[in-house]
Amino acid sequence: MGAGLLALSGHNLCTAQVAPTPKQRVLRIAHLTDVHMQPLVGAAKGFEKCLHHVQSLADKPDLIINGGDAIMEAHGRGKDSVSRQWRLYQDVLRSENALPLLSCVGNHDIWCRQETKLCFEEGRQWAMDELAMSKRHYSLDQNGWHIVVLDSVQPKADGSWYTAHLDDEQFHWLETDLKSTPAETPILIVSHVPILAACVFFDGQRFANENWNVPARWMHSDTVRITDLFHRHPNVKAALSGHIHLTDRVDYNGVSYFCNGAVSGAWWFGKYHHTGAGYALVDLFDDGSVVNSYVNYV
Repeated sequence: MGAGLLALSGHNLCTAQVAPTPKQRVLRIAHLTDVHMQPLVGAAKGFEKCLHHVQSLADKPDLIINGGDAIMEAHGRGKDSVSRQWRLYQDVLRSENALPLLSCVGNHDIWCRQETKLCFEEGRQWAMDELAMSKRHYSLDQNGWHIVVLDSVQPKADGSWYTAHLDDEQFHWLETDLKSTPAETPILIVSHVPILAACVFFDGQRFANENWNVPARWMHSDTVRITDLFHRHPNVKAALSGHIHLTDRVDYNGVSYFCNGAVSGAWWFGKYHHTGAGYALVDLFDDGSVVNSYVNYV
């Protein structure tokens, strides 16, 4: 009996010694999307207030990700109007932000004086220049995580305005990028348009004649292709998007897809449906877990 008690005591001691180490947060991101800067309705003051809120947090983010649609509208506007929008956006950032910033391009950022593929590409390049982006899609490693920023917005096959998907060149680049990332490194995906979302079913009248209808401008048309690719890489943990101005979370096949509202809310006119103006705090942990929290700053 004494030996049995001794063995049990030893077993308890061993269990205590191998208790798991608590996970550690390694990166905090402020995801600010759909600012829709314009020289009207107090947009500059609103963006300024949002940036102040982010930077006054007791637990400050390490960086900001701009999720696209930094300006109100480039498509169909005169060049002078677009220049004013960008100038205002840059002025607020310069005077009110001290955090590192990553960006992706949104559909409202792209100026097209005519609806042709060439004009679309020139307009996208202008947006990239304003956002200090050397490439329209890119990746980087930070604090043990691999961050991939995608370009959701493509011209239609006939060159007219846009649809949401990854062109073949970008998709093959993504395949290579994910394959070359070590399996133990967790991956965060960023896109302007949601790769997968539930809130797209609530943006306008989406159900008619016994069918749900989600336009390819609302959500990626290549969702199946992309999610199949992610399934081959279990270290893809989460994907962030904006575009819809609504918030949701969809967990599918091991990946959490977060649509993170809008800094502008309903384009600077209050709430959009039930979602107020805000941004997301995205906490990334060393075990590959993610906590995404939407914050109203007004």
